[in-house]
Amino acid sequence: MELRILVVGSSGPSQFSLTNSILGREEFSKDVTSIVQSRKNLGDVAGTRVAVVNGPNLYGKHLSRTKMKTEMKRWPCKCLSAPGPHALLMAFDLEQICPNDVKTPKLMVKRFGEDALSHTIVLLAYEGDVDILALENRVSTDWHIRELIEQCGGRYHVFNKNWRDRSRDKELLQKIERMLATLDGQHYTSRSYGQAEESVRKEERKLLKKRAAETEEAWRELEQQYRGEALRWQMDAYNNSVGAEIRAKAEMDNGWLRTSLAVGAGLGLAAGAAMGMAMGAVAGATGMTVGGAFGGLMGGSAGGTAQVAIEHLEDRVGPHATNFNTVFINRFFRPPRS
Repeated sequence: MELRILVVGSSGPSQFSLTNSILGREEFSKDVTSIVQSRKNLGDVAGTRVAVVNGPNLYGKHLSRTKMKTEMKRWPCKCLSAPGPHALLMAFDLEQICPNDVKTPKLMVKRFGEDALSHTIVLLAYEGDVDILALENRVSTDWHIRELIEQCGGRYHVFNKNWRDRSRDKELLQKIERMLATLDGQHYTSRSYGQAEESVRKEERKLLKKRAAETEEAWRELEQQYRGEALRWQMDAYNNSVGAEIRAKAEMDNGWLRTSLAVGAGLGLAAGAAMGMAMGAVAGATGMTVGGAFGGLMGGSAGGTAQVAIEHLEDRVGPHATNFNTVFINRFFRPPRS
């Protein structure tokens, strides 16, 4: 079983430090404080395979400029964690957490749905060799930290920013498992997650159909090289590899995501036009016409930024080999030399 984890940050680098800690490697450098596009990374926590998804911070100094643009950026993280995350980890830096962060759970509900907090654990980052008991004492005495945790069912975990320190990995995994046990082992879901998963699967079927001839050719090549149990093992390995590749592509580019981004671009165009007309009204009818046209152009450009991202999604999941089957078989399943 693969454990799907959605890591969420309010602002700053805390969520990226947490991802490094979970994966046990530096996936994000120390100077990363925000990302524009959602990312998914695979790893292992105490022997359990995990898929860790990061999205843009819930709020930050650059995100208030175009609220709709921020909303659009959040759709990919739902596709990447579809059909829904088993755990939502809300990360904070213990040195920078403040009373204003108490509002973050409400923002989580707004972004992910009413029941999102039932699958949420608060993660608190510390740095250096710190007495864990002292950290636990601070958690119990700081009212804003305590209130933040209480909104998430009293669930929290402290972790070291040093990703090489994996001493608390097993404890985090156990806390996630205990939370899931109270939820009958079910991952989080919502109407939008259902739509995301349905769209991803539909895209998978399209991609599989396009690859049908290529796949059959690969099967024939394998049948010529292997027999019996060895053939079944090679076929399973090939099918699993192709399935994983297709799933990754479908998560990053599908009808639901394209529709959401297109709607955002349209709203950007309309909002920009309205603002331009309002400003142009000061100069009279002509000003309204010119202002509306200019504002629409700028608004459409801002909203269309997301559509440009869609056109380059292929770069994020890796280039598609000209002949994937031949490359795959030659690289991984070369027949033994006689």
